[in-house]
Amino acid sequence: MKKVGLFLIGAVAAIVLLANAGPMVGLALGLVILYVAFKGFVKAEAPFKKWLWGFIGVVVLLTTVSNLPALAGIIAAVVLYLVYKKWNSSSPIKTEKEDPFKHFERQWADLNQK
Repeated sequence: MKKVGLFLIGAVAAIVLLANAGPMVGLALGLVILYVAFKGFVKAEAPFKKWLWGFIGVVVLLTTVSNLPALAGIIAAVVLYLVYKKWNSSSPIKTEKEDPFKHFERQWADLNQK
C-alpha cells in the first residue's frame, strides 16, 4: 500500500514537472540574461549604456517574473527526488535486544532438575 501511494505521488510530480518544463527553461534563461544585464550595468560608464542595460534588465526582470509558475516545476522535481529516495530505501530489520528464548536450553535444564 505504501508503494502505491509513493507511485501516485511520483506520477503527479512527474506530470507537474513535465508541464512546467517550458517555464523552467524560460526562468533559467531569464536569470542568466538578467545576470549579464546587471554585470553590463555595473561595468558601463556612459549614461546611455547604463540606461540601456537598465532598460534591458527591467524588461528581462518582468519576463522572468512571468515565469514564476516554474517554481511549481522545481518543487515537483524535489518531490520526485524524495519519492525516488524513499522508494529505494530499505527499512531496517527490527530485532529484539533481549530475546526471551535466548537461554531456553539452560532454563529447560533447570526445570528438569527440580
